[in-house]
Amino acid sequence: MITRFLGKVFSGHLFKPPQPKIIPFSAHGVGREGISPCALRVTQTLQRHEFSAFVVGGAVRDLLLGRRPKDFDVATDATPEEVRELFRRSRVIGRRFRIVHVMCGPETVEVSTFRGTNPTDEGDERVADEHGRILRDNVFGSQEQDATRRDFSVNALFYDPATQEIWDYHDGVADLGKRRLRMIGEPESRYREDPVRMLRAVRLAASRGLEIDPRARKPIRSLAGLLASVPPARVLDELLKLLLSGHAAQCVAQLRREGLHHGVLPLLDASMGQPLGERFVMLGLRNTDERVLAGKPVSPGFLFATLLWHEVLAAWKGFEGKGEPPVPALYRAMDDVLKTQAGKLAIPHRFSADMREIWAMQPRLLQRSGKRPYRLLEHPRFRAGYDFLRLRCESGEVDRSIGEWWERFQRAGEAERAQMLVRGEETGRRRRRRRRRRRGEGGATQDQGEGMRDEG
Repeated sequence: MITRFLGKVFSGHLFKPPQPKIIPFSAHGVGREGISPCALRVTQTLQRHEFSAFVVGGAVRDLLLGRRPKDFDVATDATPEEVRELFRRSRVIGRRFRIVHVMCGPETVEVSTFRGTNPTDEGDERVADEHGRILRDNVFGSQEQDATRRDFSVNALFYDPATQEIWDYHDGVADLGKRRLRMIGEPESRYREDPVRMLRAVRLAASRGLEIDPRARKPIRSLAGLLASVPPARVLDELLKLLLSGHAAQCVAQLRREGLHHGVLPLLDASMGQPLGERFVMLGLRNTDERVLAGKPVSPGFLFATLLWHEVLAAWKGFEGKGEPPVPALYRAMDDVLKTQAGKLAIPHRFSADMREIWAMQPRLLQRSGKRPYRLLEHPRFRAGYDFLRLRCESGEVDRSIGEWWERFQRAGEAERAQMLVRGEETGRRRRRRRRRRRGEGGATQDQGEGMRDEG
C-alpha cells in the first residue's frame, strides 16, 4: 500500500505536478538564431511529427549567460525508437540511459526521452547500487518529471525554438540572475544517485561564475568517497571537461576546497602543499586556460603531467637519495606515481604515454652539448617537453637561462648552434668539476635539477 501511495505521489496522480513558468522571448532575449542548425532541424522534425521537442539543459543556461554553447541537447516525449525512425543518420546508444545521437554533417545532437521520477519501480528498467547510485534508468515520463530529474535548477530549462519561449519548472532563470547553483531536490540523495554531480557542481560554479548553494555544498566533502564507485570513464570525462573548461585554475582550487581532489587526483596535495609546486601547477593551469579561451589545442597528457610532476620529482629525489642512478630513478618514480594515481582514476594509456615522454625528456633538455640537442629537436614530442621545461623555468624550479637557450637554439643557424654547443660543453665541464669537488669533500647529493643536467 505504501509503495502504491508513493508511486501516486511521484507520478503526479495524487498531487498536481509543478507547472512551468513560460518566459517569452521579450523577457529573456534568446533568439532561435543562437541554436545550432542541427538542433533546429531535430526539434522541427520532431514537432512536425506531433512530438514535443525542446533544446534543454546547459545550452539554454549558457545562452542566457551570453555564452556560445559547445553542444546542444534535445529532450522529447518520443521514445528512442521513434526518434531513430525519423532520422536516417542516427543511432541509439547507452545502457544506463538510452539516448539517440542524431548526426548532421560534423555536428551531433543528443536526443533524450523525458525521464520519469517514479523511484518505486522494481523492474529491470531502473536499477541502483547499495549507495543509491542509479546504474540503469530507462523509465520514461512527462516533461515535468524530466525537469525534476535534472541536477541543478539552471540545467532544468527547456527552450522551444518554434515559439522562442523558455519553460522553467524550478526557477532556474531566477537562480541564474542571482548567480546561484541550486540542487533540485534533497542534495545528499541526488549526489548518491550520481556522484559525478559533485564534480559538475564545482565545474559549473568555477566556469560560470556561480556560487554553490549552501544546501548543495554541505554534503559534498562527506560524500566525496562515492566517486570510487563511479566507472572511471565517466569520472575522466567530467574531469577533462573541468580541466578544459577555460577555468581550470579556479576549478582545481575549488576541487581542493571541497575535498573532491582526493577522489580523482589524490596526489595533488603533494604538489600544492609547498610553494614551488603550487606555483608550477597554477602556472600550468592558467596557461592552459589561456590556450582554451584563445581556441588553441590543449593536450590532456600535458595537463596531467603538470598536475603530477612534483610528486614524480619528489619520488625521483627519494630514489636517487637511496643510491639509484638518475635515469632509472626517474623511470621508477614515474611508475610509482602512475600506479598510485590509478588507485583513484586510471589515466588512459594514450595520456600516460605522453606524460612519460614529457617527464623523461626533462633531464635530456638539461644536456646542451654534443649531438644530443640535435637529436632532441627531432623527437616527435619535443615541443611538449620544451613547453613543460619553460613552465619549470617560469615557476623557479629550473634556471630561466636554460629555457632561453633552447628558445634561441631552435631559431639559430648551424654556425650559431655550433658556438652555443661549445659553450654548453664548457659549462658542463665546469659543473662536473664542481660536482667531483663536492663529492671529494663529502658533500651531500646535489639538488635534482642540477644533478641531472649532465646525466644520460
